[in-house]
Amino acid sequence: MRILQLHSNYIVYKPVEKEINIAEDAAKEETKVDEVVVLFTAIEEGDNAAMAQKAINDARAFLGKIKANRILIYPFAHLSSNLSQPSQALAIIKDMEAYAKEKGIDTFRAPFGWNKQFTISIKGHPLAEQARSYAPQAAAAAPQEGAPCEAKKEEEPVSAALKAEDTMKSYWHILQTDGSLVPIEEYKFKGKSNLQKFSQYEIKKTRAVTQMPPHVPLMKRLEIADYEPGSDPGNVRWYPKGRMIKSLLESYVSQRVAQYGGMEVETPIMYDFHHPSLSSYLNRFPARQYVLKSEDKELFLRFAACFGQFLMAHDAQFSYKQMPVKLYELTRYSFRREKSGEVVGLKRLRAFTMPDCHAFCVDLEQAKKEFNIRFDLCISVLDDIGLVKDDYEIAMRFTKDFYAENKEFIASIVAKFGKPILAEVWNERFFYFALKWDLNFVDNQDKAAALSTDQIDVENAKRYGIQYVDEKGEKQYPLILHCSPSGALERDIYALLEKAYREQMKGNSPMLPLWLSPTQVRLIPISDKFLDKVEAIAQQISAKCIRVDIDDSSATLQKKIREAEQEWIPYIIVVGEKEIESGTLSVRIRELKGKQEAMTAEQLIAAVQAKIAGKPFKPLPLPMYLSKRPVFHG
Repeated sequence: MRILQLHSNYIVYKPVEKEINIAEDAAKEETKVDEVVVLFTAIEEGDNAAMAQKAINDARAFLGKIKANRILIYPFAHLSSNLSQPSQALAIIKDMEAYAKEKGIDTFRAPFGWNKQFTISIKGHPLAEQARSYAPQAAAAAPQEGAPCEAKKEEEPVSAALKAEDTMKSYWHILQTDGSLVPIEEYKFKGKSNLQKFSQYEIKKTRAVTQMPPHVPLMKRLEIADYEPGSDPGNVRWYPKGRMIKSLLESYVSQRVAQYGGMEVETPIMYDFHHPSLSSYLNRFPARQYVLKSEDKELFLRFAACFGQFLMAHDAQFSYKQMPVKLYELTRYSFRREKSGEVVGLKRLRAFTMPDCHAFCVDLEQAKKEFNIRFDLCISVLDDIGLVKDDYEIAMRFTKDFYAENKEFIASIVAKFGKPILAEVWNERFFYFALKWDLNFVDNQDKAAALSTDQIDVENAKRYGIQYVDEKGEKQYPLILHCSPSGALERDIYALLEKAYREQMKGNSPMLPLWLSPTQVRLIPISDKFLDKVEAIAQQISAKCIRVDIDDSSATLQKKIREAEQEWIPYIIVVGEKEIESGTLSVRIRELKGKQEAMTAEQLIAAVQAKIAGKPFKPLPLPMYLSKRPVFHG
């Protein structure tokens, strides 16, 4: 908080033009206040009610020295470049006014959110002009009167929800398949080591990374992705193989959401920080934002598709007959200003791709029904991506009251999952949702990352003015479900790589799911004289939407086979005169630990097609001949 304090003979001011949407109502008339201490006040990020009281106490002490008892609180944003959100600033200004009146000070206040013109006459004594600066950590200590404003370190915006997440009291339980809650300290984790690891990670809330996760060297060696030193941490570069994998995931999840009934839309990636609905929602969502300025606006980069979809729903017209209304967007990208010590590999990024589907429901009963449908969708999507129930655990979050009123519904979800889950229970609701669950992959360092999620949102329809027409013709606010069927797609790749590493530690062959493997079949000619014949086989295979390449390098045959295995190629075929003459190929199958099977090209095509049926296809992301490829990793 910054205050320019001026002991004045008088001040005359007049509201001229509203500057922001939440500007207070005010008449465009001149106001004159005589013999007054004017407090030109800028509210900064992180300021609070305790600081407001401290500022008034200091002003009161000054009034005692000059034998006066009148102040004018004048909102004046120009004193700082680190301003609070307008809604928060107005609340603190009102706190100052109320506290001053409570202390018996004759208090005036200029309207908030206006461009105003003013004329002021300042007295000439030594204490007439003073500057004060208050930092959150120093709110209890008064700055010296007359001290100059000291530069205060700018802090990134932090939502009230994020602050609350660090301080609010959680009660941790294991929710069993019969719906009963067992306090976590009483639960016996016998045979549930993964759930135990996940529970410990969640309760500690320690996200800092102390050692390199296995998927990081794998993503580099396999030429999937790498850190981008020319960008902000948490923004990665995707090589051709990685871009293809990510593109396939994008296509697949969007395909599944379309089958579910989601209507795909596209919305902007940046929004007005001071839009009244948006600024209010920011404080209800536990995330840090990227903030940027454009002309006279302060903008933030979206961290979910909620903003655009909710503004779109506000302008839409629909009735109970069309509900649930389902809007979907695949955001490339969403942005969250994660802490630098927590950003690592593909697990926790600052820019990520998030499939985001909202369903607008008539009431809680319809929301519950839809919630169950979407739960099944999420489990199925992860299964097709290559992540099964043994790979993840569920966390569910709700209040005690919601659990008491909806125990049977909550129990049905846990029963459907088929194993106990972690439950975080609150005495009262702080966030915008009444119920939330997320599927969490537990990695090789016993840390976890959320994948699929869904939430029952009970606040944002009213916040954004989203309404539907009920059977009586009256307007009502819907409930909103927030679902990401897969979670961030980067995290799916992280989980697949960590799972592959785990399999390798068990003595199995690490690999990606066949439909996501950049090269599905590799042909290795014994010598260059077979290249034409091998290319003909490759064309036959690729014509059936199978990614096939040819190793025409000068390396030895054994090295070519070894390198194909290091690239996790699912099917490796060495081709020589015998194979060409017989038409029978000896196929090394990776998932069978390199076991060889004799197949014709047609049989190989049929086997691959059977395994990738129903999945989207992208062509080979690199030249077919390995000799034509650049090397992307060091």
